[in-house]
Amino acid sequence: MPQATTEPVTLGDELEAWLGQDGEKTLGSLVEAFGDKSFAILFVLLFGLPALPLPTGGATHLFLVIAALLAVQLIAGRHEVWLPQRWRGLSLAGEKQQRFLVSLTRFVRRLERLSRPRLAFLFRYRLADVVFGLLVIGGAIAAFVAPPFTGLDTLPALGVVLLALAMLFEDALVAAAGLIVLVIGVVLEVALGAAAVQGISSLL
Repeated sequence: MPQATTEPVTLGDELEAWLGQDGEKTLGSLVEAFGDKSFAILFVLLFGLPALPLPTGGATHLFLVIAALLAVQLIAGRHEVWLPQRWRGLSLAGEKQQRFLVSLTRFVRRLERLSRPRLAFLFRYRLADVVFGLLVIGGAIAAFVAPPFTGLDTLPALGVVLLALAMLFEDALVAAAGLIVLVIGVVLEVALGAAAVQGISSLL
């Protein structure tokens, strides 16, 4: 008899399983559940909210600070996420957080259907983690300094989300798309900022 083939477990499956299981839903429990994938998954989560095309008014600054701390750990070569106990206890169980996580999981699933390993060997070098960590810090700074209620944090944050998913999928094409979005976001932010400063200077 032919053996039944089983579908591989995807990141979307793992996220849905974690969301559906009993127990607390905190940053700490997410780290424990996903192990060595936690860095990239936390970047997807922490940058997911500022990546939405909605003005956040600086409400996501704590997330960006946490992301920058994680990026430093990644650059330093850590394989396990370390977070202060206070941050580990940040709850993800609220109604708004759960809706956000469900929407994020749907986005991951859609991208999974389009993605496949491309130049996967590039993601297995130590240098890949260093470059990824530096790009995360750059994206965090760009999103952090974006003027409140302008939505200029959206593209840098979305670029980091795509880069993080590229690391998980080992897909160079998704990584290239993330880098392009990140660069466009930073350039747009700098250009509009310079234009605003010039406009104010001309009025003085």
